[in-house]
Amino acid sequence: MLVNAFNRYVNNFRGFSREIWILTLITFINRAGTMVLPFLSKYLKEDLHFSYEQVGWVMVCFGFGSMIGSWLGGKLSDKIGFYKIMIFSLFTSGLLFFVIQFIKTFEGLCLAMFSIMIIADMFRPAMFVSLGVYAKPENRTRALTLVRLAVNLGFAAGPAMGGLIIMSIGYKGLFWVDGTSCIVSILIFALLVKEKKKETVHLDAIGDTKRKSVFQDKPFWIFLFISFTTAMVFFQLFTTLPLYHHEQFALTEFQTGLLMSFNGLMIFFLEMPIVSYFERKKTDKVKIVMYGALFMAISYYLLLIDFWVGILIVSILFVTFGEMFAFPFSNSFAMSRAPKGHEGRYMALYTMSFSLAHIMSSKTGMGIIAQFGYTVNWFFMATLAVFAVGCAVWLQRILLKENI
Repeated sequence: MLVNAFNRYVNNFRGFSREIWILTLITFINRAGTMVLPFLSKYLKEDLHFSYEQVGWVMVCFGFGSMIGSWLGGKLSDKIGFYKIMIFSLFTSGLLFFVIQFIKTFEGLCLAMFSIMIIADMFRPAMFVSLGVYAKPENRTRALTLVRLAVNLGFAAGPAMGGLIIMSIGYKGLFWVDGTSCIVSILIFALLVKEKKKETVHLDAIGDTKRKSVFQDKPFWIFLFISFTTAMVFFQLFTTLPLYHHEQFALTEFQTGLLMSFNGLMIFFLEMPIVSYFERKKTDKVKIVMYGALFMAISYYLLLIDFWVGILIVSILFVTFGEMFAFPFSNSFAMSRAPKGHEGRYMALYTMSFSLAHIMSSKTGMGIIAQFGYTVNWFFMATLAVFAVGCAVWLQRILLKENI
């Protein structure tokens, strides 16, 4: 029975092209080295002694840079190709991570984070477009999930190692590791994967007259709002929660890293089987995203129990299931909604919704905590996730009418 279960698990990983596996490998290397993000708010607060307000503004600059980078990456992927954008983005941002550790002033870090994120986040829409090119149509959601697994396995290893690096040589070590991982991963990609052109198809030729422009696609904009709100709630995991761990329960950086690693390991073992199950059942993608938002709401309502440290594990459990339900299928919905020739624009807007969420999540969360404390912030974020559930129900009804 155990052998059969193992074989079923392994079967979920069959059928991918060589390019998809290389993309997965470089994503893992890159994300295992991405140790700055989970500890950025702690670095700014505890090492550079910035106020909550200043931490919030640096995160806002981080998010605005990410938004512009996402839009540029999507636009340029449609114009000059995803391959060149991916190589430029990761190689250049790797070099910039080496430099950013030497900037200590509030104004300097605002400008530096804004600049580096413009370049770094050009990579994301380009990578999504590359998956559409290198993956078979029937494997597309699983290919997205495979790359997400690499991201989360990287995050499982990264924060725990990051906590140890901070405790041994300080925060500067994170910047060196992050920059090196960017450069190494993109060099592997450039050496092993050849550029493959996207198919260019005229919109009239595919008979899709309803969705000629992303700006006229009303259901997609409702979907973007749902993606934005669920991401805004989820990103508390990287912005306010690490501070809460320390201030409420006196956890060390290593203990916070272990909690993040628990999130990553759960996703590694469970997300692909969950995605495969829903794909076999042909379950509506928006419905699964709705369940994801619901799990996230429960996760943050649980944090209102602030006298037992074990609640942090239970909360991480729920937010992880929320993430596994919401993000792979929202990703897949965005790609399937895009008409041929407009994939870059659609994926740019999708990734921009996450960038905007990063801005709003950190700024709103830090602002609420500074004024009213952590409890009010957890209640606000959980209620926002409930609102996303309502919007998903609304979107389902619109899509149902559209398909009649």
